[in-house]
Amino acid sequence: MGSGARSSDLRLGRAEGAFPTAVSANVHRAAATGFGRAAGSYERSRPDYPIEAVDRLVQELEVSRGCSLLDLGAGTGKLTRMLVPTGARITALEPVDPMRRTLAGTVPRAHVVGGTAEAIPATDVSFDAVVCAQAFHWFDGHRALAEVHRVLRPRGRFALLWNFRDESVDWVRSMTEIIDRHLGDTPSERTGEWRRAFSASDLFGVLHQLRFVHRQELDESGLVERAASVSYIAVLPPDDRRSVLDEIRELSRSHPDLTGRERFELPYVTELYWCTRA
Repeated sequence: MGSGARSSDLRLGRAEGAFPTAVSANVHRAAATGFGRAAGSYERSRPDYPIEAVDRLVQELEVSRGCSLLDLGAGTGKLTRMLVPTGARITALEPVDPMRRTLAGTVPRAHVVGGTAEAIPATDVSFDAVVCAQAFHWFDGHRALAEVHRVLRPRGRFALLWNFRDESVDWVRSMTEIIDRHLGDTPSERTGEWRRAFSASDLFGVLHQLRFVHRQELDESGLVERAASVSYIAVLPPDDRRSVLDEIRELSRSHPDLTGRERFELPYVTELYWCTRA
């Protein structure tokens, strides 16, 4: 891929102090408030992505040294840091202030900006590729796709990546049942609603998909913090949040697959999707 967007293509300031603090107001409350409160827990407790999945993403998007890459909804940089070795010039966009500050510290080689997927602060045809990990379900999919199409170069590629807890495993399913009592109207990647924007759009070609197996080693406190990093748990009143985390702690002590074990693995199914700008 050819050379891409330089810092001058972006409509936001370079320094962390120049990031707009009102961006989070345009984001779903569970994300803006929940991830704002849980940025530290998110960084410490969320898994990375399988090397095989990231390698395939890099291959399909033709990411190479010097190309311009946008990481959309980058969070604390879980995927961003895994793309740094490609040598691509990475712009990482994250709307939630505490997440963005963590991202700037964990991935200093990325150009970190504030903004939303529905109003990407970049000029037209700025990027060779766009990636989005663990985030597209939070967006207004139709508006976000239009924006991704706008900032991508002709035939540029767009990839989405998610880690899903493997709920075919009994104790993981029990964990989800505890957490999801508080899901409410919070968008969830598991519903597949995010696909509707792709089905209704002619801006991109076929959405390809691959699955990978992934595992995260944790102890009891790590599992509790993993639950605490969930946005709709982080926004609960303190007593309700404490009750949920106590249930997760009890699960780790009482479930036959976990009891008596100092460390265990939380299994995931990782799904990679990619498509080409029409």
